[in-house]
Amino acid sequence: MRKPKIHKPSIFQAQLKFPASRGTFALNSEHPLERAAFRALAAVLFILICGYLYFVVASVLNVIARKEAISRSTQLSSAIGAYERDYFAISEKVKPDAGAPLGLYPVSNTAYVHRPGVVGQALASHNEI
Repeated sequence: MRKPKIHKPSIFQAQLKFPASRGTFALNSEHPLERAAFRALAAVLFILICGYLYFVVASVLNVIARKEAISRSTQLSSAIGAYERDYFAISEKVKPDAGAPLGLYPVSNTAYVHRPGVVGQALASHNEI
């Protein structure tokens, strides 16, 4: 016959000693409020995840709306400039002679800058995605 082994815990292993007034306590039994606490924590976690997703989606949609608004603003500015040019051309009130009293003079020496290889430059704010 074999001799049964007796387990001796090391000094680093401890025992949980609960007060005797509580009766028998086992970790495999459920506390009465444990199910309600678990449901409450699950609900809070679900609400936090939904809030996180809402704010991420809202941020992305706001960036897209901002880009569209800037594009539309540029189109409107171009249209207004074209309308002003057409107005001044039709009214014939603005002539080169009208600039002299305002301190405007014709430019005689013009120099243009040409940068080969630079096709375009995209300007974007640093706060965009």
